[in-house]
Amino acid sequence: MPNAPALLRPLLIAAGWLCVGLGVAGIFLPVLPTTPFLLLALWAFARSSPRFHHWLLSHQWFGPLLQDWERHRVIPIRAKLLAVAGMSGGMIWVTFFSAAPWYAAALMGVTVAYGAWFVLGKPSRRPDGLP
Repeated sequence: MPNAPALLRPLLIAAGWLCVGLGVAGIFLPVLPTTPFLLLALWAFARSSPRFHHWLLSHQWFGPLLQDWERHRVIPIRAKLLAVAGMSGGMIWVTFFSAAPWYAAALMGVTVAYGAWFVLGKPSRRPDGLP
């Protein structure tokens, strides 16, 4: 049962689908992350739509990763490496190859550092020892 107020549910569903779209785009665009958007979508759907939440958890490609996150707060080592590599690549591109102002690059650096700290701080294996 969704736990968001009835008026908020359509907004959460829309945000969930926006995050799914951004997550899928992140598969093809190296600067855009996939996993954080899918986790946000999972969060939004959990509060607004059992149907979409179940769909995302049972998705052929995203489901296993999201199930491990929801049940055990686990991020597999491969996802960690891809996330940190993508964040680092994006940071290098913005810093050295874009016309972004220094304060935008600095803000991105702080955001990337927090994202890397968060991702790397989570366990890589489930409590039962399985990857």
